[in-house]
Amino acid sequence: QVQLVESGGGLVQAGGSLRLACVASSRTSSIGGMGWFRQAPGKEREFAAAISRTGVITYYADSVKGRFTISRDNAKNTVYLQMNSLKPQDTAVYYCAARSSVVATIMTNDYNWWGQGTQVTVSS
Repeated sequence: QVQLVESGGGLVQAGGSLRLACVASSRTSSIGGMGWFRQAPGKEREFAAAISRTGVITYYADSVKGRFTISRDNAKNTVYLQMNSLKPQDTAVYYCAARSSVVATIMTNDYNWWGQGTQVTVSS
């Protein structure tokens, strides 16, 4: 069973930056594509960014495109989400997800493993 642990969340003012990290452990050779999703209070979980096994292919939600950057370091079993120009509407719990296929995907149901989430709060 793959385990994912997120870190890097916190409170930041609008316009600021945060860098989230997600470290995978146990059966890491099973991990292919990875993604970041987020869930705001009272809303459904939504896609933010995804990256293929090799890191060559990335996808972004329109709401974060140009502000967020996803990357990964397979030697460290870690995926990152650099978030710049943060807005109050980015406030949410951010979840890391992984799937066994090497292909990146934006669909929640395509992911096999999930982290517990890290809170990001952006004040205006």
